[in-house]
Amino acid sequence: MCEWDDFAQDAQSMRARLAEGLAGQLSPFQFLTVPGVSAREQRDCSELWTKDRRARSVAIRNDLAFCFDDAAREKIRIGYLSNDFQDHATLLLLIEMFEAHDRAHFELHGFSFGADDGKAMRRRLNDAFHTVHDVSVMSDVAAARAIHAANIDILVDLKGFTQGARTGILMLHPAPIQVNYLGYPGTLGSGICDYIVTDSYMTPMEDAADYSEAFAYMPHSYQPHGRTGTIGRRPSRSEAGLPDTGFVFCCFNQAFKLTPPVFDLWCRILEATPGSVLWLLAAERAEGNLRGEALRRGIAMSRLVFAPDVGQSDHLGRLQLADLVLDTAPYGAHTTASDALFAGVPVVTQAGDTFASRVAGSLLHAVGLPELIAANAEDYVTLAAGLAAGPAQLNALKAKLQRERLTAPLFNVAAYTSALEDLYETMWSRRIKDACSPIWAAVK
Repeated sequence: MCEWDDFAQDAQSMRARLAEGLAGQLSPFQFLTVPGVSAREQRDCSELWTKDRRARSVAIRNDLAFCFDDAAREKIRIGYLSNDFQDHATLLLLIEMFEAHDRAHFELHGFSFGADDGKAMRRRLNDAFHTVHDVSVMSDVAAARAIHAANIDILVDLKGFTQGARTGILMLHPAPIQVNYLGYPGTLGSGICDYIVTDSYMTPMEDAADYSEAFAYMPHSYQPHGRTGTIGRRPSRSEAGLPDTGFVFCCFNQAFKLTPPVFDLWCRILEATPGSVLWLLAAERAEGNLRGEALRRGIAMSRLVFAPDVGQSDHLGRLQLADLVLDTAPYGAHTTASDALFAGVPVVTQAGDTFASRVAGSLLHAVGLPELIAANAEDYVTLAAGLAAGPAQLNALKAKLQRERLTAPLFNVAAYTSALEDLYETMWSRRIKDACSPIWAAVK
């Protein structure tokens, strides 16, 4: 709702609650949005959140007594666990990677605890997977038994602590290797996953102690993105609710990622760019508050424009009207950043110290635009305002995106999938050798 009167006090209260060390009191997902929190504090929060449940799971796990076949095999069986196997941002990122998997060496299973909407994206998933198992009505124990019965070698969790997650299944360890991947931008804490798929920009080796999982490094960015998605018709500015003239700053991140410190910077950028507007994603319960916050910072309420929710193709089409995307902090853009880059719109981000704050930077490295990563808040304002005032530089960035959109590592699905398969194969070989240290995929 972006009601920020008590924002600073609330952030202090959350950190104080963490310091009390009480289990199950503070949501790790909510904690990702608190400015100034370190990756180490985020790990502590994750471990406190699951502490009691992990302790209770030990007896259940002992009763289940899962055994695993560690012999060499022709195909490694990969199980993907999620409730987002439908027209959802996570599946939009993953679907082309699933389709590109080498079926001669990998057998893909989906374990879905969400609804089957029967739409095109779910049908594509069904075609890409060997089997999609519906575990939505099963208890955690029954779902764990189903995963074990399918002889899954590597169970890949796509949810973490996001909405509807079922980490209780992972706590029962139904597969010999468990991987934290894509869905949650941080560590899940001890006793849940063996690896986290990441890259060297997201999590440098010196940060290893802040994560319970071993790092599984992709060569460019940890995040996949297809290159066959349809970019819809570019609407007129008036059709999109934008003024006929003026620079368009954009951020389509969800409202919970917006914070007073970031909004302060955005208003400074707007003030430095006369006639510009800030284009945000519609958030009915937050829009009035955001307009009031702009007015309190000396910015006319009319300079905030809200975009309704539309389908993916139409969304990519309208994104072309934006001149520059402004990232949030400390929880930055993920899918929204890669979608903007795919549509040819540059993104300015700040380099934070946590996984959630470095995603856009990882994407910019993978698309060849690391110069758009600001070192700090002041650099962020200078960079964004400078690009708005310098059309030649901005047009050069857009031209580079258009030239390299289908060849940059960020959108090279085949190379990305091959690198991820390298990681899976290394995980399996290390399982046989009982090793779980950081690993690197080959650069493709």
